[in-house]
Amino acid sequence: MIRIVFDCERMKYVNTGLYYYCLNLGKAIQQNISQEQLSLFIPKQAVSTFDASLTCINQHSLQKFFMPSLNGFDVWHSTYQNSHYLPVRNKKIKVLLTIHDLNFLHEDKSDQKKERCLAHLQRNIDRCDAIVCISEFTQNDVLTHCNTDGKPVHVIYNGTNGLPRPALEEKSYRPATPFLFNIGVIAPKKNQHQILPLLQYNPKLELVLAGRHEDKDYARFLRQQASELNVEDRMHLVNEITEGEKSWYYHNCQAVVMPSLAEGFGLPVTEAMSIGKPVFLSKHTALPEIGKDMAFYFHDLDNMQETFTAGMYQYNKAGNQLKEAMKAYSAQFNWEDSARKYIDVYRSLS
Repeated sequence: MIRIVFDCERMKYVNTGLYYYCLNLGKAIQQNISQEQLSLFIPKQAVSTFDASLTCINQHSLQKFFMPSLNGFDVWHSTYQNSHYLPVRNKKIKVLLTIHDLNFLHEDKSDQKKERCLAHLQRNIDRCDAIVCISEFTQNDVLTHCNTDGKPVHVIYNGTNGLPRPALEEKSYRPATPFLFNIGVIAPKKNQHQILPLLQYNPKLELVLAGRHEDKDYARFLRQQASELNVEDRMHLVNEITEGEKSWYYHNCQAVVMPSLAEGFGLPVTEAMSIGKPVFLSKHTALPEIGKDMAFYFHDLDNMQETFTAGMYQYNKAGNQLKEAMKAYSAQFNWEDSARKYIDVYRSLS
């Protein structure tokens, strides 16, 4: 029997991509294991989200310095590439490291900061025995910029998070007119300010930007840019949202717009497609790999209106045929397939 510890440490940040990555993949792994035993390394407040039968190791910050002995376990799955929670002293336990992205290489950061980020990632790679990347783009980044020392590097795509019943809350912002939707942290790498000129060209459209304000200076910049373009009354920063709110915005938006500069996967792409919504993307990093020919791409981020107009015309003209094709494509990204592939990697380490 392979005894696996699945690291859910990032679930301390609710309503984030990594929270739902851990939640959905962890549940799918539990449902698909046969001869394995799964335990969780998890913050106390997140324990109730999983089956009560699972053994849990409660996570706390001091474990950055003093990890549990982990005697009796065979595999430690670190689900976050920059984790500070690795079994460094216990060399008997094999480590699988999931790497979501090397976005810091594609952002406007100083060379010194990039070197620090890369050095920390390299230390985690040095401790691991195998690596999973969530896209071929991320795998290429890892093989180009890191020393994997011949360790196996797999690509396992994320699943698409199922959307619950759409539900706004009393505090939720409800757009008064048709709107565009963007979800993700508010930060320069997401490039959300490039969407604002679309509001100038389309005076009946609003824009909903949902996500944690990772960079408060950039949030202020967004407001300033909206004011200068006279669209501040139609740009709405709604901060973090619940799954029900997210589902409502997906179901009711005109389109999802992601001019992002750095994505390791781009989960909103497959989430939007799961209900047949049009998706407009930049051609940077992993987005073309995930969107393929089911998405529309901005060839010039300084002139997005032409692509948006042509894409919406094509989408509306195609009708249900394109919508159903998008739904079928999105269904290929599912957590059950991801879980089975991860279980194969666990077995390869035993």
